Amino acid sequence: MTSPEQRLAALQGDRLRGMRRGIEKESLRALPDGKLAATPHPAALGSALTHPHITTDYSESQLELITGVHDTVEACLTELTEVHQFTVNSLVAKGDEMMWASSMPCGLPPDETIPIGRYGSSNVGRAKSVYRMGLAHRYGRRMQTISGIHYNWSLPGVDNAGYFALIRNFRRHAFLLLTLFGASPALCSTFVEGRQHELQKLGDTGTLYMPHGTSLRMGRLGYQSEAQATLAVSYNDLEGYAASLHDALTRPWPAYEAVGIRNPGGDYNQLATTLLQIENEFYGTIRPKRVIKPGERPLHALRERGVEYIEVRLMDLNPFEPIGIGASTLRFLDVFLLHCLLSDSPPDTPAEIRELAHNQHLTAARGREPGLNLLRNGESVPLMQWGAELIEQLVPIAAMLDTAQGGQEHASALAQASAQLKDPDTLPSARVLQAMHEQHGDSFVAFARAQSLQTHQQLAALPWSSAQQARFEAMAAKSVEDQRAIEAADSMPFEIYRQEYISAARLGRPRTQAVSLAS
Repeated sequence: MTSPEQRLAALQGDRLRGMRRGIEKESLRALPDGKLAATPHPAALGSALTHPHITTDYSESQLELITGVHDTVEACLTELTEVHQFTVNSLVAKGDEMMWASSMPCGLPPDETIPIGRYGSSNVGRAKSVYRMGLAHRYGRRMQTISGIHYNWSLPGVDNAGYFALIRNFRRHAFLLLTLFGASPALCSTFVEGRQHELQKLGDTGTLYMPHGTSLRMGRLGYQSEAQATLAVSYNDLEGYAASLHDALTRPWPAYEAVGIRNPGGDYNQLATTLLQIENEFYGTIRPKRVIKPGERPLHALRERGVEYIEVRLMDLNPFEPIGIGASTLRFLDVFLLHCLLSDSPPDTPAEIRELAHNQHLTAARGREPGLNLLRNGESVPLMQWGAELIEQLVPIAAMLDTAQGGQEHASALAQASAQLKDPDTLPSARVLQAMHEQHGDSFVAFARAQSLQTHQQLAALPWSSAQQARFEAMAAKSVEDQRAIEAADSMPFEIYRQEYISAARLGRPRTQAVSLAS
């Protein structure tokens, strides 16, 4: 059996240069006063159903900006910046809305008035809206207004077993990412109205916070549910993972059966009454992914063709970065993910899965607390000590990436992370609280509003050519045409479409052996 050092030495430069990444970035549209913009998705941005780079996430008010697949960090961020520029310029031309710079939402209206994403009259478009209505019934609309960054990542020659080994180690070490990059230690009290919580009041500003919190988005107030808490999904192999999801997608859940598929007036409440309506409802810090064919279920794609890439889902928006994330963070992620892939990765157990949930919640709520201990194989270990050990293990990987790509950027990203871990007051979550206190009277909304306006102005001031504008306008126009074509081609009644789509037969069959993705 090879050691992590031998695996690292065996990585050739060509293979490292074959690393690919892409970003999906969510942001609410907000008004100048820090309240949610409840307007429809701006027409200038095209169709949220079919545009390749600009869509909506849960809410009609929640933009999602998507890059293509890139071979360098710089190219990925260049495209993300460009998509931001077109979006911001379109908002400027339309009125006074801006993109909210924080993961935790702006001032929210009553839950039932938060608008759900709309995608037109086609079956696929209606299904997307009905799914979101189901989320509203199951978890409330407020919970769905949290925004984050998803980082999609792949490396040539990694098979299913390799990606699942990476995922297990990622989950073990995710506390380090929450500590280093968490930027949501405070929120507006409208987010938790009527809910129990452990947050502390900060002055009379309508702000709630955790003094040593890192990422409330990833804590108990974030994407959580009693039903999903019953799932102990194992990541030991593709088949076990697929079986867990298959069960959740086909097992009726009494509380959701009580809601029903339709209300008495005939409107749809949800797509299904099972524990999960569709695969995307399963909340995790990382997912195995495969590009799907039109109409294909994601679980079927995974079972048939194996894992193609992984999706990191725990990154907060950094309100101090104009596009929510910077190059140093992406380089750290590349090194971190390679470490997860190359390190020994024993199978997970139910006990370890419980331990990891404990660590995640503790780090999210109290990650900067001096002397805080986490659990590692049943033993108590100081978070800062464990984090420093991990960063030390990343050093040779950063050096190899710098050799393959030229420069010292990966080593610099590690040095910065190490310095911040030693001085927690310099971490993004601490900087948020510091800026709130020193410049905004301890008001979260005032801070996030100011950062949103600043980044809005920075992006609007960047050079923007008529050729770029024309290219994005053409893309928006084509997306509208594509949506109309989909709607015109529909002939099946929606109820038949819904029943066929959620059918267990569409989830694929268990496979007897792993599919190799070596390339």
